[in-house]
Amino acid sequence: MNDYDVVIVGAGITGAAMALALADSGLRLALIDSKPLQGLQDTPVNDIADYDARVSAMTAASQRLLESLGVWQAMPADRLCAYTRMHVHEADGTASIDFAAHDIHAPELGHIVENSVLTGALHDGLQRLAHGSDNKTELTILAPATLDAYRHDPGVGAQLTLADGQHITASLLIAADGANSPLRAMAGFDTREWDYEHQAIVTSIKTRDAHQATARQCFMDAGVLAFLPLASSESAEDAEHYCSIVWSLLPDKAAELMAMDDAAFCQALTRASEHWLGPISDCAQRYSFPLRQRHARDYFRDAVVLVGDAAHSIHPLAGQGANLGLLDVQALAGELMRAVQVGRQLTDPMVLRRYQRRRKPHNLAMMAMMEGFKRLYADQPLAVRWLRNTGMRAVDGWPLLKNRLMREAMG
Repeated sequence: MNDYDVVIVGAGITGAAMALALADSGLRLALIDSKPLQGLQDTPVNDIADYDARVSAMTAASQRLLESLGVWQAMPADRLCAYTRMHVHEADGTASIDFAAHDIHAPELGHIVENSVLTGALHDGLQRLAHGSDNKTELTILAPATLDAYRHDPGVGAQLTLADGQHITASLLIAADGANSPLRAMAGFDTREWDYEHQAIVTSIKTRDAHQATARQCFMDAGVLAFLPLASSESAEDAEHYCSIVWSLLPDKAAELMAMDDAAFCQALTRASEHWLGPISDCAQRYSFPLRQRHARDYFRDAVVLVGDAAHSIHPLAGQGANLGLLDVQALAGELMRAVQVGRQLTDPMVLRRYQRRRKPHNLAMMAMMEGFKRLYADQPLAVRWLRNTGMRAVDGWPLLKNRLMREAMG
């Protein structure tokens, strides 16, 4: 039987950051993941296929947390794309909103980071923590390993059985194992969830015109299309000509686009984007997945606490999923460190309730906003479309409100 103070299940962005955030806690930690850890790969971008199809728009708040963990500095500069502008418009109207970092005297609005690059830097940090001789905290990495069973014993705590028969006990379990969290299901959490009735297509593309460090979003009756700028070496001939796309569509339309060859897909994307950056000349492998919103009614139960997508999953419209997870990490790590300092049990409901109180309202507000956008830009009568255009134009012409929105989005 292996005994730990905290066991984190899931070594994705949220789970890995959670372990690093507890590096100075003096706790005995274990991290479980079904796949081996993958550190940063020293592979420069030579072709569109070298980009990860999944990216996140990291806010300034996320950057500060990752810097404090020593992760941001470890990522290659030529894989971090700072974006300084964001353009949002409606396909069926004439209104648009333009956000610019210089309007709020900021160097950028955020950074587009490939998920594999961020995860690789986090995993390198985990390996250093696990093998460091002068660390205050003991970290055991169990990867690959699969959680087979969980039960809660009030006298012992959390009891886990792995697929290889290994038994583990822990005072606290942190579920960071994704939107379809097996641990959340084993622990009996209730969730509210519903389908967006859309599919998302993600891929990397090459454009004729430079993206100019600008993120672009277009709202259409059929869905939402986002172009997110990708980094490349400044000396490269095609610098600023790569973007990651997220295209939210009705399932039938998504299936039609996924069935196209690359040339036909690039033509369809060029038309849908209204030639934002000229013709799309190339695309990498495409991936498609259903969009579903999910939120746990409570973030803790017995010896289990939820973070990241295990607690809440939202529309990828604004690329905010990873940011919400990192804010969860910051809040939960702060509460656990405070509990250690004052001698409270890690599973003390007062400790975990403070974490839930700090994060649940913010997460619900973000989810409500995404749902509101989805409903507002569904196929609507002419009068509603006119009101949408009028409202968008009003926001663009109201600098105080627009700047406030930018600061809120940046954290």
